[in-house]
Amino acid sequence: MNLADPSERILARAAWRLIPVMGLMYVVSFLDRVNISFAALTMNHDLGFSDTVFGLGSGIFFLGYFLFEVPSNLMLEKVGARAWMCRIMVTWGLLSMACAFVQGPLSFYVLRFLLGAAEAGLYPGMILYMTYWFPQATRARFIALFLAAVPLASVIGAPISGWLLGFEGALHGWQWLLLLEGVPSVLLGTLVLWLLPDRPATASWLSAPEKEILQARLAAEPPGALHGFFQMLADKRIWIFIIPDFSIVIGLYGLGLWMPQIIKGLGFSNLETGFLVVLPYALAMAGMVLVGLSSDKRGERVFHIAGSALAAALGLLGAALFHSPALVIGSFCLASIGIYAALAVFWTLPTAILRGLAAAGGLALLNSFANLGGFFGPYLMGWLKQLTGDYSLGLEVLAGMETLAAVTVILIGRAFFRRAY
Repeated sequence: MNLADPSERILARAAWRLIPVMGLMYVVSFLDRVNISFAALTMNHDLGFSDTVFGLGSGIFFLGYFLFEVPSNLMLEKVGARAWMCRIMVTWGLLSMACAFVQGPLSFYVLRFLLGAAEAGLYPGMILYMTYWFPQATRARFIALFLAAVPLASVIGAPISGWLLGFEGALHGWQWLLLLEGVPSVLLGTLVLWLLPDRPATASWLSAPEKEILQARLAAEPPGALHGFFQMLADKRIWIFIIPDFSIVIGLYGLGLWMPQIIKGLGFSNLETGFLVVLPYALAMAGMVLVGLSSDKRGERVFHIAGSALAAALGLLGAALFHSPALVIGSFCLASIGIYAALAVFWTLPTAILRGLAAAGGLALLNSFANLGGFFGPYLMGWLKQLTGDYSLGLEVLAGMETLAAVTVILIGRAFFRRAY
């Protein structure tokens, strides 16, 4: 970044102001959608849930997410980021806390579905929000910094979740976990009203000349973008982008929601599992930011995505084939780095060709279909585990999906990315 350029200095200040808040929002978001993976270490026994029941309940979150994603993002474009993000965070925080009181499979399924419906729009809304502030040429690094919140959620949440499972008293440990980890979402959702300006024009910390400079930089984006909602629906690029995004995401959630149980099955306690899960996510945070910086520096997207996805496939395959705890955890580290790095750079492709209502609807449409991987990944892992007795086949399927992501990005993504410019 050339800080001698006034627009670059403004972008740097905007990043310092916005990315930490957005990242914290996504930390609590991701924590509340995946803390069920830790709760399962004791909840499944207490409630008599089979692997299939847990896998379905974990994944059904994404069906609610899928159905309400596009309407939610269109509402954000209409009413503004602050008000809509506040609504999203407060409702999902309350529903996450309610999950502490599930009684059986039906209530588990219903609350997980409603949690997904409440949270729908947060991720594509934040990606859309970034297009209001950051030009395409700088976007990979800023998306990577924002998405670093996902592994950070596990770095923070894994040891805390492992510790909370030891609480017993009026409630079981898993109930304390779900109840207490929902509170930050409600509190932060309220604070968002003061922390996030809707657009650069309403940012009190930018002067009028600075707003003009930033708007001029954003207006100088490459031509050829889609602006209308129905224009976006008619463009085949949006639909084809679903393939690699779905393939990456199915690995993210298929691994993430089962990793604690896999690691515990290697012979570790709940507390030890909580700390060991931190390692893959800590390395993923560093890896995805470095890959994002490299992608922006070289102006290259396709092979950064494909190479990361292939690294993820190798890691998942290694976890399926190795039996040593050290090698399995090392494989999880490689898989996590690859998955998160691929996902961060991937989002530079659709944001290069979408603006306005097309961006609001298109990013949500793409993310909603892709996040069906969040349903199929956990469910598939649970079903195959119950069918075969171990996790190997499920991990091999996830490795195949990451390979598919790499191949499709190479075949179609590069040509489309060039067209965006």
